[in-house]
Amino acid sequence: MFLILTLCFFAGRGAAELVSERMKKDAVAAEGKLLAEAADSSCSWGLGFGEPGTKPRGNVTPEELAQYHAYYIAPGDEKKLYLTFDCGYENGNTGKILDALKKHGVPATFFVVGHFLESAPELVQRMYREGHTIGNHTYHHPDMSRIADSEAFRKEMEDVEAQYRIITGQEMPKYYRPPQGKYNVENLRMADKLGYFTFFWSLAYVDWKTEEQPTHEEAFAKLTGRVHPGAVVLLHNTSATNGEILDELLCRWEEMGYAFGTLEELVDSAAEQEKQAYSRFSIIHKKAPRDPAGRIGEFIYNAAEMTEGSDS
Repeated sequence: MFLILTLCFFAGRGAAELVSERMKKDAVAAEGKLLAEAADSSCSWGLGFGEPGTKPRGNVTPEELAQYHAYYIAPGDEKKLYLTFDCGYENGNTGKILDALKKHGVPATFFVVGHFLESAPELVQRMYREGHTIGNHTYHHPDMSRIADSEAFRKEMEDVEAQYRIITGQEMPKYYRPPQGKYNVENLRMADKLGYFTFFWSLAYVDWKTEEQPTHEEAFAKLTGRVHPGAVVLLHNTSATNGEILDELLCRWEEMGYAFGTLEELVDSAAEQEKQAYSRFSIIHKKAPRDPAGRIGEFIYNAAEMTEGSDS
C-alpha cells in the first residue's frame, strides 16, 4: 500500500509540473503575440477638444504615455505653454520666428530632420546661441511605426545626433518627436531605451500646407481659442502665416495670462507629480504599485479635428 501511495504521489507531482510548464509556455507565447501586435499596430496621434480653455484628451492618456517617458501635455493647471516647431526644411520663415521669440524672450524647441541640418546649419547655430532646444525629428522623416528593427530605428536617431554634433560641437538633447505623429508601442520602447523623451502635442492647427496657408484670423482663432494650461504647442517653421503672426500671437497669449516654459521643465514637473502620486499610493497601500501592463490601448481618431498637426 505504501508503495502504491508513493507512486501516486510522484505521478501526481509530475503531472502538475507538466501542466505548470505548459502554462508558462502559453503565457510566454501570449506575451509574444501581444508584443508582435503592438509592434505591427500603427497609431496616429489625435486629440479631442472640449470647452474653450480646457485640456484636450489624447487618444492615449498621459499616464499610459508616461510609462515610456512620453508626453503631450504638462500636468496641473499652471498657465504655461511649451512652444515647439517641426523643421523639415527652410523656406525663409525660420528667421522671422526666431526674431519674434527673441523679442519676447520666449524659449522653444525645434525638432529637426537631416535635411534641415544639412541645408540650414547657420539657423541651427542661431537656435543654439539664442538658448533654444533642438530635438530629434529623425533623419529621413519616415513613418517610424513601420520600422520594427531596433538598429534601423537607432540609425534614424543617431544620424541626426551626429550632424548636430558637427554643427554645434555639443551633444543633442534627448527629445524626440515622431514624424507625422505616427507611432506604436514598440517605437516608444525603442526611443525610451535610447534615452529619449518622446513629445506629441496638445495644440496645433493645419499650418503645414505651404500653398494653402491659413489666414491670420483663422490662425488666431484656433491658437487662442483652443489654448489651455500646460499646452505643448506644435507649429511648423515652413508656415508663412506663423512667421507673420508669431509676434502678435505671443502678445495675445501673454495678455491671456500665459507664460512660457521648456520641455525640460515639463519633464521635471511630470516626474514630480509621478513621485507624489507614488508616495500617496505607498502610504495608502503600504506597498509599491504593481508594474504597469506595458501595453497601450491603441485606437485612432480619424476626424480631421483630432489629427490637426499630424503632418509634422
